[in-house]
Amino acid sequence: MSDQREKIIVALLTQPTVKEAASSINVSERTIYRMLKDDGFQEEYRSAKREVVGQAIARLQQISSEAANALREVYTDKGNPASSRVSAAKCVLEMSLRAIELEQLEERIEALEEKIVS
Repeated sequence: MSDQREKIIVALLTQPTVKEAASSINVSERTIYRMLKDDGFQEEYRSAKREVVGQAIARLQQISSEAANALREVYTDKGNPASSRVSAAKCVLEMSLRAIELEQLEERIEALEEKIVS
């Protein structure tokens, strides 16, 4: 990847708009829009975005047990307002149901894959 391509990708990942990305690295917006039309550049940009999202997900996973503890503390503390306790309980229930749904979906996919292979 050329230096300019890399700078443009970093700018696109760190700035809220194409205009601000262009300004931050002293290139024209037109240059960035031209690059965005290039298939090779698009793939490099998508790959960089996946990497950034993957790192963010890893950081979230690292603190998920702390978040669960915080929800438990809010829910179990009788001194908290009822609305806070209900909100924490609702969050826990929703996440629990979502986890069950994901497990069921995984089981269904595995069963379908086994049928396809057989």
